[in-house]
Amino acid sequence: MAEAAVTFLLEQLKEVVVGYADLITGAEREFDQLNHDLDLLKAFLKEMAEKKKKDKMLKLLERRIRKVVYEVEDTIDTCLTKAIEAKARNSLRRRIGIKSVSLAKEVRAVRDEKVVPLFEDTGKFANMEKIAHGAGDGAGEEPPTHSSKRDIPIRQNRVVGFDEEEATITGYLKERRDKLDVISIVGIPGQGKTTLAWKIYENEPICFHFPIRIWVYISQVFNSRDVFLQILKKFIPSQDTSSLNDDELAQTVRACLEKEKFLLVLDDVWSIDAWEKIQAVLPLHNGEGKVLITSRETNVGVQSQVYRPPHTLKFLDDDESWELLQYEVFGDLNVCPTNLKGIGEQIAMKCDGVPLTIVVIGGILKDQLTKSRSAAVSEWELTAKSVSEALQNKAKRITEVVELSYDRLPDDLRECFIFLGVFPEDYEIPAKMLCGLWISEGFVLQRKGRSIEECAEENMDDLISRNLLKVGKTNHMGKVKTCRVHDMIRTFCISISEEENLCQEVKRSAKTGELEPSASQLQESHRLCFRSDLSKFLSENPSGPHVRSFMCFYERPVELESEHIAVIPDGFKKLRILESKCIKLDQFPSKVTKLVHLRYLTLYIETLKILPEPITQLWNLQSLVVETKSRSITMKANMWRMVRLRYLKTRAAILLDSSKWEGDAGQNLHTLNRLAPESCTDAVSRKAKNLKTLGISGKLATVFENNFLEKLLHLEKLKLHEHTSEDMLPELPPRNCFPRKLKRLTLTNTSLEWKHMSTLAMIKSLEVLKLKENAFVGVSWNLGGDNFPNLELLLIVQADLVLWEATPESFPKLRFLVVKNCENLKAIPECLGTYLEKLEIERVRRSAVQSAKKIEKQQMGRPTGRFAVQLNLVLGPACDTK
Repeated sequence: MAEAAVTFLLEQLKEVVVGYADLITGAEREFDQLNHDLDLLKAFLKEMAEKKKKDKMLKLLERRIRKVVYEVEDTIDTCLTKAIEAKARNSLRRRIGIKSVSLAKEVRAVRDEKVVPLFEDTGKFANMEKIAHGAGDGAGEEPPTHSSKRDIPIRQNRVVGFDEEEATITGYLKERRDKLDVISIVGIPGQGKTTLAWKIYENEPICFHFPIRIWVYISQVFNSRDVFLQILKKFIPSQDTSSLNDDELAQTVRACLEKEKFLLVLDDVWSIDAWEKIQAVLPLHNGEGKVLITSRETNVGVQSQVYRPPHTLKFLDDDESWELLQYEVFGDLNVCPTNLKGIGEQIAMKCDGVPLTIVVIGGILKDQLTKSRSAAVSEWELTAKSVSEALQNKAKRITEVVELSYDRLPDDLRECFIFLGVFPEDYEIPAKMLCGLWISEGFVLQRKGRSIEECAEENMDDLISRNLLKVGKTNHMGKVKTCRVHDMIRTFCISISEEENLCQEVKRSAKTGELEPSASQLQESHRLCFRSDLSKFLSENPSGPHVRSFMCFYERPVELESEHIAVIPDGFKKLRILESKCIKLDQFPSKVTKLVHLRYLTLYIETLKILPEPITQLWNLQSLVVETKSRSITMKANMWRMVRLRYLKTRAAILLDSSKWEGDAGQNLHTLNRLAPESCTDAVSRKAKNLKTLGISGKLATVFENNFLEKLLHLEKLKLHEHTSEDMLPELPPRNCFPRKLKRLTLTNTSLEWKHMSTLAMIKSLEVLKLKENAFVGVSWNLGGDNFPNLELLLIVQADLVLWEATPESFPKLRFLVVKNCENLKAIPECLGTYLEKLEIERVRRSAVQSAKKIEKQQMGRPTGRFAVQLNLVLGPACDTK
């Protein structure tokens, strides 16, 4: 991960040179030299990254480079802090010049004392590598691997929970097809993919059905020649085929498979590239052939599919988990002592249905049985309280399994992955929060043509496709809203984080009862996370000179005294991240504005009325999230001087202080939610011209008076919320008053008549339309000639609609339809079902339910088989007989 750390530091140096040009006058040469040195280090690390397995010496060197990176960052941040403070005090130009000289001296010192000595070590290491591998004659080539070998043995007995899945896959294998059939099984590390595949491979009917069965384990370092030789051994075991060149070998494999009835199992296919190289020799027109793939990578399964999508392996349910745990601990079922049964079932449930986790925990519990009966009960109860901690204490087996996936991650994605360890067990992580934290930590490298937010989302999707992060909640279109980390994966992340000193959880020691880390350990910490004991920690006036992230993840909001919150800015002056929205505050914490390096700030203040002017001092702030119950907030701070602000979110309507307009910032602002209508002015549209997401809450009529929205040329997502029915929006403005690139529109409590939908139909770019809480009123909606050519999602929640008439042309691309709390609606137009993939209904008439079922019946013959009606019928007395 050192390469990513150096890359992020290089990006930071560029930002400093551009953003703080007036503060580094006189130190430009030192910055250039430092930049050059870091480029050389990055080149060395990039070359070393080609090594699939890093030895101990390289790991130590990488750790040292990372430490130096932190020291360089600290030096720059310290000097910039002093310079910024001097500038804020209106120091004389001569004083600024003195600070610049000091900065040059500091940068020169850290380069000479920390960075330059690294080159001697990297040079030594490079020479050792050269000697070890030999110069020329195949230097640097990977040694051939043996695909039939496997470090982790396949469990062949006591297989639990796979009976239904075995039957399903076996059924696929017996199906008659015209072409080669490929079935893929995907899932997380340790979930039992190989176990299931082996169970099927050894299944007696399968053995009878396929005269030729071939099992090949695909090494992480893929070697196609080795794979082909393993296949040929099944056909011509006595013949030496190693002398064949690559083309001859491929042709021979293809000829052997072309007319045979065979089952080829490819266990642990790591990449699409590996699959494509194997696929090239498979006889695609041989309908007698079957290929069974297991993979941790969902993309491999998708790429290989012919007749069906990948089979995602299910997790064990609670009963199956308990059954497997009993086998591991006692060797049989129904022999668990009565006093341990309840605790054992609780532990099994906490293993998240992952067989490997259950096996590891089973070993721990079995060892604990050697103690006295009362001691065993106590030990089991302790394990039940935190399965995650128990796994950490015996993580070797888990590390071996997950490390295979970890080693394949790009260097920058490793940072994102290991960061997952900061979240508590079973914590539901909001996708927006995760991406925002990654960005603020500097873990996300921006790619050409993509925003930094899009790159962060792609990183999240990448980890999900690799089955290293699991999806929690999704929106109606299937986009990830929340995600979770399996305890097994989290255990691995924590082990790496502790090894690299990346993050520490502050908690009480089980032995001493004192908080850990200690005051001396805190001096070396870079990130702190809290799930408890925050008040006690802050009451001791701690100090962490190198701490960059301070994150609180309580299960529910807790109150914190004002004097305690003030300790954070006093003791942790270099914070970049303060995640504290689970901490209830009674007023804005004024000292927070002294944290000039903050990039990410979340606060929870129930009765907040004003965002004070000193927030402007947070020059580096990128994301600001304020949780409050207030309906509106006045922003006294000059947002237009906060040059890096990109994301500002609160449920309250933000009223901007019109006297605070000086400054050229605002161009980076892409999300502003929510804005008061009074602040929808020409000045805002000019300064925030690159907005992509905007929410407006209040008396909406004023928003359209000056064509404010029309001027936001890049706006794609718009939410309009009317506070009260008294301020009802009489009608929608002409179509040209809406942004030309608008894709997503949400209307709430606007009480418009259905005839005004004709205006929205003119927004041809619209893909998502959400109508909430009587956004439209009236008993009849007849679309007539109106059509929404690109609309994919339509959501209607709480409307008094009775009759809804449409034609097949009304919504030609509609894929998702959600209708809730529309108790008077008689029927859903059946013509809307042509391309529907999902229909979700709740609290509607029985007649509307029947129309939904007709749509479902119409879709049953569709070849994709993707349609699903979700009926969550809650009938009240007013609609249960209709």
